[in-house]
Amino acid sequence: MQKKKVNVIGAGLAGCECAYQLAKRGVPVRLYEMKPGKKSPAHVSDLFAELVCSNSLRSDRICNAAGLLKEEMRLLESLIMQAADATSVAAGGALAVDREKFSAYITQAIREHGLIELLSEEVTDFSKFKEEMVIVASGPLTSQALSEAIKELTGQERLHFFDAAAPIVSASSIDMDSAFFASRYGRGSDYINCPMTREEYEEFYQALVTADCAELREFEHDGVFEGCMPVETMASRGHDTLLFGPLKPKGLTDPKTGREPFAVVQLRRENDVGSMYNIVGFQTHLKFPEQRRVFGLIPALKDAEYLRFGIMHRNTFLNSPRLLDRYYRLEKNPLIRFVGQITGVEGYVESTSSGLLGGIFAACEYLGKPLPDFDDETASGALCRYISGAVTGNFQPMNINFGIMRPLGQRIRNKEEKKTRIAERALEKLKTTIHHFGL
Repeated sequence: MQKKKVNVIGAGLAGCECAYQLAKRGVPVRLYEMKPGKKSPAHVSDLFAELVCSNSLRSDRICNAAGLLKEEMRLLESLIMQAADATSVAAGGALAVDREKFSAYITQAIREHGLIELLSEEVTDFSKFKEEMVIVASGPLTSQALSEAIKELTGQERLHFFDAAAPIVSASSIDMDSAFFASRYGRGSDYINCPMTREEYEEFYQALVTADCAELREFEHDGVFEGCMPVETMASRGHDTLLFGPLKPKGLTDPKTGREPFAVVQLRRENDVGSMYNIVGFQTHLKFPEQRRVFGLIPALKDAEYLRFGIMHRNTFLNSPRLLDRYYRLEKNPLIRFVGQITGVEGYVESTSSGLLGGIFAACEYLGKPLPDFDDETASGALCRYISGAVTGNFQPMNINFGIMRPLGQRIRNKEEKKTRIAERALEKLKTTIHHFGL
């Protein structure tokens, strides 16, 4: 095959990571991004790798699957992890970032790399690429025109699920007389906690389940994705459902009473100066005035200034097990790869990992090197196997979890010890793979 540029479609987390991994290995890249000329309904910034749903990349402990996956990405010299570590904000045991600084870091790295050519245009068909490699990283908010091109390419009907973004409030507008700083189980003091009594919760709950939602568009009538469920949908499933979800008080003690509150709403810092906080787990489709009214029933948020209201948008993903191999290649045309959330990996970290490995696979293929084998002893490899493996029933997006990784083969009763052992095995296996394949 003639050595031409590798085409990457989409400059989100997966696309930027993929382009970076290719370029750092000496492979010339042509990166397509439809912004700033055109944006999805959920994007507002002109920067690359814009975070929409949350500023958290979840736990940073290796006994947590997301923490393990991030550590694997660090070993593979991920650009997104470099950016996250450089722009992190306090979030207890989690890794959260200043969104604008995070995206600016990545945008600068991509723009300044001499082997990455940027094209600000929307891709609407694949015929222009002919015999060149193409990596589609257009994400869960793929444009209508590109979605139709993908549908024609794959011969598969598109699938949808809902995704939602939580509101962000100004820190100065939070009533700290009704709130306290703490992380669960005494692990720091990085969250603002908004306690509620039984009576306050009851009033809030009744208002929430009877509030007016924004009118759904045609493509939003197919269902709800469990991993990013709107808070009002969660509440509709039962009076106490929120108390075991985003309002759970477990592990928190109100210093004013010395007791565990009946319910707690947590706020997480959005930027390094602590001027903005998002309402954790409050992804919502409520109308904007309703958000102000209903969430204002939370005592600490009675006068909250909303810097961004919650929004809801469409996500698109492929029936990947029927279409892709474990190297993210389209089986009917191996010159084309898909990476990121469009493959059915769910979450920022998982999407980035997919882009990272997709970039490595494509670079090795381009350079005539053997493709590295990431097996399911590693979190990275387990995701590859999940999206390309056999499934029973309907294929659905998946976050990284220890359940899709290879078991230890021995019984360990302590769950944290068991997960830590799996993580340690994964990191050693990945180090061996990196050394063996010269990654």
